[in-house]
Amino acid sequence: MQLTVTTTILGVGLAATILVLIRRDHLRLSHGVFWIAVAAIAVIFGAVPGLIDRIAGLFGVAYPPAFLLLGAVIVLFVKSLLADIANTRNERRLRRLNQQLALYERKTRDEG
Repeated sequence: MQLTVTTTILGVGLAATILVLIRRDHLRLSHGVFWIAVAAIAVIFGAVPGLIDRIAGLFGVAYPPAFLLLGAVIVLFVKSLLADIANTRNERRLRRLNQQLALYERKTRDEG
């Protein structure tokens, strides 16, 4: 019972922290939605502790905590991959912007 309450409180606390970060513009809304979903899942698993056992049983996993850990690793791997894709896109845009700026500066220097 105490673990249920603790996990639920942690999930609600995480959700509140994410909302504050979004509100103060420290975290973009698109990223915040992911973390709000993580917090909601933590609240659900905290409020219904047998749920992970049932879900693991549906997939034929005998040890539910291992299934939960595998799910967390997969989700974080996907999140990391998406962050790398966004970072690469931003680096490409920045490189193109720098090239355009250099061309513009050269043009204005040559004309003036």
